Amino acid sequence: MKKIAYFLSFALLFTTLAPAAMAKDGDNNPEKKELSAEDQARLEELDSRILEIKAMDFKAMDKSERKEVRKELREINKEAKERGSGIYISTGAIIIILLLILIL
Repeated sequence: MKKIAYFLSFALLFTTLAPAAMAKDGDNNPEKKELSAEDQARLEELDSRILEIKAMDFKAMDKSERKEVRKELREINKEAKERGSGIYISTGAIIIILLLILIL
């Protein structure tokens, strides 16, 4: 019975998040602002840091280090959204990363 409940809750979660992930925002905002050289350089730094985090071995970290990495990822995402452009990570990737962090 628990397996069915878990399966149904995950199915409901993914069906509610899928339409929001597939929605296009580009048509509603025709005027896109150009990024300055400084903003572009900062976004490249954020992107390289995200790649470094993805390459980390979470098994070797203790719980507090994983918590700090999670907090840093949230801050990076907030800053990227504020800069206009953004680093897009799919919902499935975020769920997998968080599950790996919590399990390991």
